[in-house]
Amino acid sequence: MSFDTLFEFEKQLSIYTGAPYVVVTDCCTHAIELCMRIDRVQVTDFTAFTYLSIPQLMRNLNINFQLFGERWVGEYQFHGTNIWDSARRLERGMYRRGMKQCLSFGNGKPMQLGRCGAILLDDQEQYNKLSAMRSDGRDLHQSPWQDYPVTEGYHYCPTLETCEKGLQILPTIDQEPIRVWYPDCRNIQII
Repeated sequence: MSFDTLFEFEKQLSIYTGAPYVVVTDCCTHAIELCMRIDRVQVTDFTAFTYLSIPQLMRNLNINFQLFGERWVGEYQFHGTNIWDSARRLERGMYRRGMKQCLSFGNGKPMQLGRCGAILLDDQEQYNKLSAMRSDGRDLHQSPWQDYPVTEGYHYCPTLETCEKGLQILPTIDQEPIRVWYPDCRNIQII
C-alpha cells in the first residue's frame, strides 16, 4: 500500500502554513493527545471555552488542569506548553516557530473534510515520533512496514480518501479564523 497521498497532503499543508513538518491525524483531539503524550505534559491550564473533548482528554490522560475564562479567536495555547489548539484557524504562513499547532478539518472548520486533523511543528525528531505514533507505531516511509521496529502507537491515521479530498480543497482556502464560541466547560457537570 502506498501512502503517497498522505505524504503529499502533509507537504502541501507544510507549504501553505509555513510549518517545516506536518503530521496529519484523524482528528484535532487526537493530534492534541499525541502532543501531550510526546511532551509528557502533567499540568496545564487553558480556556474553559473549548470543545468538550479537550477537558475529557485531560481527564483520560491524568493531566491536572485548570480552566479559565479567556475568549479566543481561531486558536488558544495550553499554558506551560508549546501546544496550541488551532482547530478554528487555517491560514497561509500561520505557523509559529518552536510550537506544535493542532488543526481540525472537521465540519464547521476552515477546511471541512469530515474527520481529520494535523500537527504543525518544526522538530524533525518529534515529527518522526508523532508520525509513527499516529500510524499504530509504524513508520509509513518504510516498506514493508512489518520488517521494521514498531514503537508506541495509536490508530489515529486519516484515510487516504480524506487526504485526497484535502489536496483538492486546500488550494481554495483563504479565510479568517472562525469566530465560534463553545459553551463554558466550567458550567458542564462531568461525572
